[in-house]
Amino acid sequence: MKKPAHKHAGKRKDEKHRTKYTRLICGAIACMLIGAVIFSVLHMQRRTVPPVKVAEPIEIQPQAIMPGDPVYVTVNATGTPSAILWDAKSVPIFHYAGKTRALLPVSFNEKVLAHTVTVQFVGGGAMTKDVRITPREKIEKPLGIPEKLGGNTQAAATTLVNNLARENAVLNAVHTEPEPLWNKTFRYPLTDVFVTDPYGYGRQTVNQSIAHKGTDFRAVIGTDVHAMNRGIVRIARPFTVYGNTVVIDHGLGVQTLYMHMSELRVREGDVVELGTLLGKSGDTGYVEAAHLHISVKIRGVSIDPMTFMGFFTPKISDADQGL
Repeated sequence: MKKPAHKHAGKRKDEKHRTKYTRLICGAIACMLIGAVIFSVLHMQRRTVPPVKVAEPIEIQPQAIMPGDPVYVTVNATGTPSAILWDAKSVPIFHYAGKTRALLPVSFNEKVLAHTVTVQFVGGGAMTKDVRITPREKIEKPLGIPEKLGGNTQAAATTLVNNLARENAVLNAVHTEPEPLWNKTFRYPLTDVFVTDPYGYGRQTVNQSIAHKGTDFRAVIGTDVHAMNRGIVRIARPFTVYGNTVVIDHGLGVQTLYMHMSELRVREGDVVELGTLLGKSGDTGYVEAAHLHISVKIRGVSIDPMTFMGFFTPKISDADQGL
């Protein structure tokens, strides 16, 4: 016996409605899942994307400044700087990598801890930033006098100090060009960089204390020594204490000094480029073993070479500094 036609039609209608509702429910669930995924991705992006660092109008390096450090001032503020002052005294400015900058020294014997950097702009206006100096820890280590300089005697110590005074007088009189002679970054003078003695500690020699105002690098006799940047060779001669020495004037009061060398391959007056071979490392002068001593001066003040190099090159590891 056949079922009534209207019953078949009702059944098909119910199935159609169930299919429609099923599709609606599945669609709603799919939308919810997609929304949850999008929310999760956006939330993770907000958590993982670091905030954009805004440059300070006056940027000072290093962050912690000690006596004997160089100070690197970079002006990021809009406007054209006309002068940079350190405690109301104008310092030379230069342009490097598209910004106005200044390099200035803090004396190793600096006692004043509070300072101010002022930037003056063309057309008027100025900005200031306070700078705080952190006292340097006083460290002393013994260092004997080699037999070739008289050994550990009072007479040899007196002669050593007198020779140092005479040689420093020569080095302090070195002329420097008012404008920078370089337009490239400074580089280390050796291919392999390993610090054996840092800047700033006192060397106890007999009854004398001599500040080590440079950095000693490991270098066996005969290692190639290269110019750290473009400049003019002002000194290329032997000294009793400093040994065979090269001094390069890079202009703007910046000088690099290379000491205790075994051979000199440049002459006074030569113009050298970044990487020019200056000579070979050695053990001449007041040394206990072969190495390369590097000093960096800014307007006659010897500053920490490693801090200076940190302005231009990546910081070398503590392991490579023998720490």
